[in-house]
Amino acid sequence: MNDMAADVREQADTTGGKLGMWLFIFSEIMFFGMLFLLYAVYRTRHAAAFHAAAQNMDTAIGTLNTAILLTSSLFMALSVHATQEGRKRLTEIFLSITIVLGISFLVIKSFEWLAHFHHGLYPGSVVLSRLGKGEIMFFGLYYVMTGLHGVHVFIGVAVLTIMLVLIHTGKIDKTKFAALENAGLYWHLVDIIWIFLFPLFYLIK
Repeated sequence: MNDMAADVREQADTTGGKLGMWLFIFSEIMFFGMLFLLYAVYRTRHAAAFHAAAQNMDTAIGTLNTAILLTSSLFMALSVHATQEGRKRLTEIFLSITIVLGISFLVIKSFEWLAHFHHGLYPGSVVLSRLGKGEIMFFGLYYVMTGLHGVHVFIGVAVLTIMLVLIHTGKIDKTKFAALENAGLYWHLVDIIWIFLFPLFYLIK
């Protein structure tokens, strides 16, 4: 009887956790959706300037980072699947690869930002102030949107690192993996957001 009650409580906690995660994801989609709408408005008003500003974007780097995040999402899904099958070592390997790929994304993005700063393409710079309003708006949105996304990636890497520790200590296994599933949902959200950001800033040349 006690075991049955414990199972019911655990199922309720799992369901509540998933519902909470989906609500969080919905709020994040709404938040970034507003930014995408703002981007669309300014791009409509300054189409030529946005195209001109996009010439400063390195499509190869953007493509590389897109491939990195897509691959990380694949390994995230594989880690959840391995956990459900009770393959602890494989789960740790897949999750570690996901974390490394997330860190790689942040490192590459940091170098890209540094390159833009080196060329004076950042808000408040003399170089950018000499350009038109459209170019200023483009880079303003670029830094805000990719910066917020970068923060989400950083948080995701931190959460996945915690998941890795919990898996290693046996607190997450094939009977208790809801937390890992929720972390996976968050990571896939990060991936989806970037899939929208990539064409907006890198493919409008």
